[in-house]
Amino acid sequence: MKKVARGDLLDLGAYEQIRPHYRARLIEEKKRRRFQPCPELSVVFENTETVLFQVQEMLRTERIIAEAGIAHELETYNELVPGEGELSLTMFVEIPERATRDRRLSGLAGLEHAVALELDGQVIPARSETRGVLEGATTAVHYMKVPIGAAGVATLAKAARDPAVSVQFLVRHPALSVRAPLPPEVIRSLAEDAAFADPPPR
Repeated sequence: MKKVARGDLLDLGAYEQIRPHYRARLIEEKKRRRFQPCPELSVVFENTETVLFQVQEMLRTERIIAEAGIAHELETYNELVPGEGELSLTMFVEIPERATRDRRLSGLAGLEHAVALELDGQVIPARSETRGVLEGATTAVHYMKVPIGAAGVATLAKAARDPAVSVQFLVRHPALSVRAPLPPEVIRSLAEDAAFADPPPR
């Protein structure tokens, strides 16, 4: 899957003009890619289009116009774009009350090493891409890659056609055990990603 290039980005003025329509469309796209495996976690699977949106929003929010700053944002966010035979996800620990969240994040230390996908019976551990992992606690936002390989790509394509093919999201942590099926719409989105289809035009 291709990374976001400098030429894909609109300048701030041009982006402002299309933002209402573009943002509404990307919110709908993210709904197809988001699911909640348990009350404490939510997951969004990333692709080129979602990363492009995040870069454009960051440039807008921070009013970044210098080329060095733009290059930095591209380098940072392009790490979320999945490579060949990979899935990329952002996982959020969602606990609104701060004191409760802080205690839970301490109890979930090492969570970034406890996530996996199970594709038709094959368990594939996720690889943490989060920078600055805390000692003695986990973070509220995690960036992960899942190296599913060619066999996993084929399984996703099959699962998109046949609901009997199981695709499960797993967390195997002493303080949190999760086994949740991915919704059919999420599976279809991932199958499209894994086939390396070009992102739709803006």
